[in-house]
Amino acid sequence: MKTYQHLFFDLDHTLWDYDRNVQESLSELFVHYKLEKLGLLSCQHFIDSFYAVNYKLWEAYDKGEILRDELRARRFPSIFAHAGLVDAIIPEGFEGDFMHRTSSKPHLFPHTMEVLNYLKPNYKLYVITNGFDESQAKKMNSSRLNEFFELVITSETTGHKKPDPRIFHYAIDQAGATIENSLMIGDNPISDVLGAYNAGLDQVFFNPTGKSIDLKPTYTISHLRELEDIL
Repeated sequence: MKTYQHLFFDLDHTLWDYDRNVQESLSELFVHYKLEKLGLLSCQHFIDSFYAVNYKLWEAYDKGEILRDELRARRFPSIFAHAGLVDAIIPEGFEGDFMHRTSSKPHLFPHTMEVLNYLKPNYKLYVITNGFDESQAKKMNSSRLNEFFELVITSETTGHKKPDPRIFHYAIDQAGATIENSLMIGDNPISDVLGAYNAGLDQVFFNPTGKSIDLKPTYTISHLRELEDIL
């Protein structure tokens, strides 16, 4: 088996449990701002509308079609409109409150800490993320992930987003690593797997839901503990 020295992890949906943290924050916002009085049918209706809109905005951001500030400015107006509240007045500071609450959540995927404790003595660990500097730093701190990682490389810092090979090459240079002794671990078939492949890195596709993809990653796992069988 190939010997690796440098492990590069995606953050959201791989280590940090994005869905659990986001849904918890949205539930708090629904209660705190009494959103049912604005006409939202239920908290679940609010959450469903969030998912319907948010991923499309992130796709546009990843493709370079919109910038960070536009994503944030458009997000909740579009979510409320999708929920049928086209003329609703969104409470002041709503987006900022959402960002603060969500990035302060600590929830990780099962056994994340055990796996990182297993890996830390023998490997250099890094994060490569398309998220924003401020929010990703808060997530790392609130979940105590920053105790394990040497560097956090963001698309905002590098100017390149996964799957662009340049963000992987930048990360390798910053880590003092090589293509041959590096491994990328992430959940996104395009951003993480194809991006790493095009940059020359071996890949671990983290696939807890068993989704089908056309690509053939170097390794596929459904649970983070399976990294212990590879590394």
